[in-house]
Amino acid sequence: MRKKEVALKGIITVLMAVVGILFLLPFAWMLSASFKLEGEVFTYPIQWIPSEWIGFRNYEEVWFGKHPFYKYYWNSIKVSVATTILSCTVSALAAYGFSKINFKASKWLFFIVLATFMVPQQAILVPQFILYRMIGLFDSHPGLILLNGFSVLGTFMLRQFFMGLPNDYIESAKIDGAGHFRIFAKIALPLITPAVATYAILRFIWTWNDYQNPFIFLRTDALYPIQLAMQKFTSINGEFYSLIMAAAVSAIVPLLILFVIGQKRVLEGIALGGIKG
Repeated sequence: MRKKEVALKGIITVLMAVVGILFLLPFAWMLSASFKLEGEVFTYPIQWIPSEWIGFRNYEEVWFGKHPFYKYYWNSIKVSVATTILSCTVSALAAYGFSKINFKASKWLFFIVLATFMVPQQAILVPQFILYRMIGLFDSHPGLILLNGFSVLGTFMLRQFFMGLPNDYIESAKIDGAGHFRIFAKIALPLITPAVATYAILRFIWTWNDYQNPFIFLRTDALYPIQLAMQKFTSINGEFYSLIMAAAVSAIVPLLILFVIGQKRVLEGIALGGIKG
């Protein structure tokens, strides 16, 4: 039986490795094409290593050409980081309130909050658009940040982790004279750091990849994030696939770096959620 288990694990490992390689092939081709001359991009059979090394010429054109990507990169970083910080703060505070503070109609209020998750975002775009025009937040980064500043999913997710914390910690802190804000900041929040980090990574990725909200609520070219810049760059350089691939690689790299840095926290958050469940 032991030999059969080892053989089965070996077969599964090999199959997973093959599947992983298949998933990585498109990215490998995109990375290879970004370093090629335009005439070599669609050669058949595929030349994974460019026959003529052109260095970072394509990336220089993308980053410092007529439509420099570094400006759009800064916009995306600014919006994504600010949105992540705001969303994590609001969601964590709301989750703590719904899980550890008993007040009248708290369950009904939380039910109403969850009910809003069932409303498609597209259904409220027109009221949001009109409201933002009225209060002067249209075509601005603060308005874009506020759109995703509250997340029902983040509140629900963090509430589950807060509910897993023993109430004895809260009661002991109350006896010592600590208020809810101090309990939240000094006791409750540090205990669910992996969960907050997991949500922060997800929130950053969702905001970085968001195309719909910037497309609707931004009009000034100088305010465009990387996703709108990609669409604009593609429409202008549609026949130069080597440049498009260089732009696509540039848009993906921050997410890869974020995942590599934060994957430990993500796994800790998943493991903590499994234990609490």
